[in-house]
Formats: sequence, C-alpha cells, structure tokens
Amino acid sequence: MVIEPWFWVVFTLVAALVQTGRNVMQRGLTETLGTLGATQVRFLYGWPFGVLFCLIVLTVTGAPLPHPNAATWMWTLGGGLSQIMGTFLFLAAMREKSFVVATALTKFEPVWVACFGLVFLGDSLGPALTIAIAAATAGVLVMSWPARGAQWALRPVLLGVISGAGFGMASIGFRGAIRSLENTSFVVGASFILALGLCIQTAVLVGYMLWRDRSLLMSILRAWRPSLLAGAFGAGASQFWFLAFAVESAARVRTLALVEIIFAQIISRRFLSQNSSAKEWLGMALLIAGVVLVLQS
Repeated sequence: MVIEPWFWVVFTLVAALVQTGRNVMQRGLTETLGTLGATQVRFLYGWPFGVLFCLIVLTVTGAPLPHPNAATWMWTLGGGLSQIMGTFLFLAAMREKSFVVATALTKFEPVWVACFGLVFLGDSLGPALTIAIAAATAGVLVMSWPARGAQWALRPVLLGVISGAGFGMASIGFRGAIRSLENTSFVVGASFILALGLCIQTAVLVGYMLWRDRSLLMSILRAWRPSLLAGAFGAGASQFWFLAFAVESAARVRTLALVEIIFAQIISRRFLSQNSSAKEWLGMALLIAGVVLVLQS
C-alpha cells in the first residue's frame, strides 16, 4: 500500500477523538473500580477487539501472520509496560483535578517523545517541530499553573508529568516494534503489534491481580457492560495510534495529538459540567499554535 503524506494526520485525529471518549468512560469506572481496576479495563476488555482488528486486517489483505523477532518482543514489552504505568498514573491524576487539566498535565508527553525518539530511534528534530513542541509545552504549563492565591498541589502535577513520560516511552516502544517487523505492510504491522501488546498487557495485569487482589478482578468481570464499551473505544483508539506510528515519527504524531485537549474541553463542558478559566483557554490557544506548527514542519 502506498503511504500518502496525509495518512498520519487522519489516523492521529481519529485516534485522539476516540481516545477522548474512552477517557470519559474510564473516568466513570474509576469511581467504582478504583484506579487499578479502571486501568485493567482498558487492556482486559480491549484485548478481544485488538485481536479481532488484527484478524480482519490479515483476512482482508491476505497477508501472512508476521513473525516477531527478539527486537520486536523487546520493544513491545517495553511499550506495553510503559503504557500500563502511564494509564495508571493518568487515572490517578484525573481523580485529583478537573478532567481538562488532568488531561493537559499528561501532555508533556511530546517533550518526552522527542527526547526518547532521538535517543532510541534516531528520530531527528527540525526547527519547526522543536518550536511546535515548545509551544505545546508552554500551553500545558499555562493550563496547569495554580490560580492566584491557591496553594501548590504537587501530587497531581507529578502524576501528570510522569504519566506523560510513560505514554511517551510507550509511543517509542510501539513504533520501534512496528519498525522491527520485516517484509510487513504498515497496516498489518500496526495491527499485529497492537494485538501482541494487548495480550502482554492483559497477561501482566491479570497475573498481578490474581496474586494481589482477586476480589478486584471479580469486580471488573462483573462490570463487563460499561467496561466492554470502554475496551472497544480503547482498542479502536490504539489501532489508529499504531497506524500513525507506522508511517510517521512519534514526535509529530504525539504533538498533533494535542487536539485531544480541545475534544476534552468540549466533553467536559457538555457532559461533565466543568467550566474552563481564561487561563486554560490561553493554554489551549498555545496548544493549537503548536498543532498548526507541527502540520507545517
């Protein structure tokens, strides 16, 4: 399949939109299942959909099942564990602050992605992309800065920033895994790594809960109706993220992904009855400027 220059833009925008919906669903599940339980929902109930997507792609394309090598396993394992950490800390951050700000705090991720991509994958940064990442980071700082007279809340800030680092390393890990597959189209490679990653993540989390908290695992299984929809949205978002990683550098993809802030703002105002301050609007304006710059880089 010929890779068109605009493919990664479409994949990223769709992924960001679907992921915003999944975040809202997981936020509700956090109240009943706790942070770890809501984290597991994303993987346990996303796993069947990830495998289904892979099977559909293999059937439609007629391509053989890819053969992962040692590098593939290494990258996928690293990306999967980093994503578990990022998701857990992200949900913990959402319990500390509003939906929009908690989402914004994780958006230090492009900085982490740029650094990790340069170190581990050799992805270079041009001047335009560097400025775009700087503008996006400035937007995050503005949005997360405490109001005048308010006391600093260090915990949610650290949770959000470290969560972004986890997601950043996950992006690099999964992109590295897709690139490590030989003689495989980007669609097949992305779908296969998604299914493989979800299998690893589900096995790790189920094993942990069987060891430490079996009652939580039973609670997750009983909450299958809302969890199944969250899992479907999560797997759908990941499918498009992986397609974007397969055709473009993770730094550009994750910087453009900041449009998720706009989607989160719309959802928080309409469905969660949360209002944004002028400071948060200014931060979002800077984020939008970063998005525009990354499209021009």
